[in-house]
Amino acid sequence: MLDYDVYEIKPSKHFVMNYMRKWGFDIEDIRNALKKSYKLEKVGKIKYEAYTKVSGESKKIIFVVYEGEKQIFIISGAEGK
Repeated sequence: MLDYDVYEIKPSKHFVMNYMRKWGFDIEDIRNALKKSYKLEKVGKIKYEAYTKVSGESKKIIFVVYEGEKQIFIISGAEGK
């Protein structure tokens, strides 16, 4: 499990324009959603998918972790029902 408080969270322009705006999220909301994720899958060497529920809706956040820089770069998102 990742300690999200240690990492700086940087969203991509795509994520900001399409998902953060739509979901009404800021950086702290993303951090809290990642902390409360019910499923975390490692899908590559540094790529992860976190599944979380916010306001009764399921959301997927796709991100990469850069250990050396202590950064989480949010690539994209998705939402379910």
